[in-house]
Amino acid sequence: MSARDKPPFRADHVGSFLRPPELLEARERRRNGEISREALRAAEDSAIRDIVHFQEELGLTGITDGEFRRTYFHIDFLEQLSGVETKGGIAVHFHSAKGDVDFAPPIMHVKGAVRHVKPIQVDDFKFLQSVTRRTPKVTIPSPTMLHFRGGREAISREAYPDLEAFFADVAAAYRAEIRALGEAGCRYLQLDDTNLAYLCDEKMREGARQRGDDPNELPRRYARLINAAIADHPPDMAVCVHLCRGNFRSAWVAEGGYEPVAEVLFNELAVDGYFLEYDDARSGDFAPLRFVPKGKTIVLGLVTTKLDQLESMESLKRKIDEAAKLLPLDQLCLSPQCGFSSTVHGNQIAREAQAAKLRLVVETAREVWGTA
Repeated sequence: MSARDKPPFRADHVGSFLRPPELLEARERRRNGEISREALRAAEDSAIRDIVHFQEELGLTGITDGEFRRTYFHIDFLEQLSGVETKGGIAVHFHSAKGDVDFAPPIMHVKGAVRHVKPIQVDDFKFLQSVTRRTPKVTIPSPTMLHFRGGREAISREAYPDLEAFFADVAAAYRAEIRALGEAGCRYLQLDDTNLAYLCDEKMREGARQRGDDPNELPRRYARLINAAIADHPPDMAVCVHLCRGNFRSAWVAEGGYEPVAEVLFNELAVDGYFLEYDDARSGDFAPLRFVPKGKTIVLGLVTTKLDQLESMESLKRKIDEAAKLLPLDQLCLSPQCGFSSTVHGNQIAREAQAAKLRLVVETAREVWGTA
């Protein structure tokens, strides 16, 4: 089978990596006012060079900066849009193999008109581009992250008496950022979206109802928002979406198969590829893949980033074969189910396991497709 010359790649990954101790120390020193912002940036640059080399040595083609400049996968980006503020969070009950974890990440509040007032990821992309000869990948939060958790009550009625104007402004802000990234040379963009996956969980669907939203209509509203956000991307830029049910210190929030959103997800969302969690029973079976049309690529997230235990290549190959009964093998790729560190805290997994799991993804891809 021929190699893919456009993302996503046969062996791919979601984006974030465990932060090295030196970087965590530099962040803490910056927080305490002991070093300058420029010194922290230099520490980030050094750590990113190392993680780029790590990815290249493993044989990966799509290369990220590990999200080493962020605290959260979404907040650091979204709060740089004008009109967006963060406030103390509402506790979320996460679940893990070792027990439950309570966490209250800051909540996004829209206090004024949402505007793109400056490039957000461009300088970070340019640095990444300068330290790899492979395909630099930019990961940003999905625009839906500004709506789902808080709903109507987290969006100023004074600024937006009509929610359609809010969605239009969010999409315009994203178009401006994606245009700037495209002009800088970015050709691989990933939108990280928890909300379409949360809408697979009946408890989360009920929460949406209580906020006044229709969980059957939200996937379509979100598809329109994402499509408007990426409408002006360069024709040769691959755009993917990653669906996640929560990833904090090896814990998750939601569960449930993709069936409630699958038809809209695969047919009304104008992206090239989908990174789908499939590491355990939380994500259901492969049946929803029957809705995937020709020309779109599914990246099977079969390798968990939540546990040290290493999967076997044979088990991965069996699952790929099972998925290939619903979708041609040429439309499939392989990755871990999520990042290793969606927040600065990191998953409860050893660095050696992080490397072993990515190595397994590359080696399995070569076995199945003849190329990574």
